[in-house]
Amino acid sequence: MKQKIVIKVSMHCSKCRTEALQVAAVAYGVNSVALHGPEKDKLMILGEGVDVACLTEALRKKLCHATIEIVEEVKEPSPPKPPAPPTPSPQIIYCQQPPQFECYRVVADPSPAPCTIM
Repeated sequence: MKQKIVIKVSMHCSKCRTEALQVAAVAYGVNSVALHGPEKDKLMILGEGVDVACLTEALRKKLCHATIEIVEEVKEPSPPKPPAPPTPSPQIIYCQQPPQFECYRVVADPSPAPCTIM
């Protein structure tokens, strides 16, 4: 589960900002860290399975003051589903056997009988 965490940290100078970014970046599960807010006094952290309390405690030890403002789950946009291929219409297949022919052979009688009645 991806998390978006915003922590307000008291940062007076660029050295404090650098230290805050380093502490947050080495925490377990953190994917990205950025400064946020008009005064650049908030850390926006994205990650998976981040222990927010432990991260805040580490920031407090290093920089004296840190408060959790937002912890929310980030829902990734679902990729657009490709349109389903059109279902082919059922083809009607007629199974017929070819007609069967009976073949007869006519054999002419080579010698007619001498006696014919008419």
